[in-house]
Amino acid sequence: MVSFDHKRKLGQLLTASTLLGVVALSSRAFAANDTVEHIIQSGQLRLCFESGYIPFEMTSKSGRYIGFDIDIAKHLAHSLGVKFVPVNTAWDGIVPALKTGRCDFIAGMTITAKRNLSVMFADKYMQVGQTVLISPKLKNKIHSYRDLNKARYTIATQMGTTGAQAAKKYLYNAHIDLFDTSADAVLQVANGKADAFVYDMPYNAIYIAEHKGQLVHLDKTFTFEPLGWAIRPDDFNFLNLLNNYIKQIQGDGTYQKIYNKWFKSYTWMSQVH
Repeated sequence: MVSFDHKRKLGQLLTASTLLGVVALSSRAFAANDTVEHIIQSGQLRLCFESGYIPFEMTSKSGRYIGFDIDIAKHLAHSLGVKFVPVNTAWDGIVPALKTGRCDFIAGMTITAKRNLSVMFADKYMQVGQTVLISPKLKNKIHSYRDLNKARYTIATQMGTTGAQAAKKYLYNAHIDLFDTSADAVLQVANGKADAFVYDMPYNAIYIAEHKGQLVHLDKTFTFEPLGWAIRPDDFNFLNLLNNYIKQIQGDGTYQKIYNKWFKSYTWMSQVH
């Protein structure tokens, strides 16, 4: 007959063994989802983005991906001693691409509470906001985004973006047309099929520089939008790496150098047109 003390010790051993098993399984699961470990083992840093977000991510005439986010990610890959791998992805499928492991992080995503329910964000690396491009025929009629909040106006923007969210929130009386890409949306205004285009300020500012006289830019931002890198939830090792990297390049001048290349000069435009 097994004594009570022996049963109690056996139970304690089984409990301890079970706990150790759970910890071991949890550790293996975490290791499998640890992006830093994957980067080390694969020798690659994979960035998800949607090409066409000027000047953050674009496709050059030669088929190369270029832009502010591309240069930052390339520099990060070089700093880690691994290969940079661009993963061009349609915006409406970019979060699923991250979650299924097609890439390690997403560039150029506005940090919002709703998005934070499905992804984790590194610290912001830039602050932008929404502005409006309007048809020249409205130049003397529309002086603010508020003036567009009327049923007679049609607003074009890209679906799934904070531009679409801002249009729905602030221009709810207007008719809002959503398009797959920003290029398709802004073309509606250029072709006279929409009255205004709502999108991120850097994109709109550079569009105006490229297409002088075609549209009018109401360049005062009307939203606050910090941009950050999106990563998979609970990926704290990678979060720590990205946050420390941003602090480093902002402190040593690398960030400013890359920023000036894409936002203070327009010489790169010849590569995409």
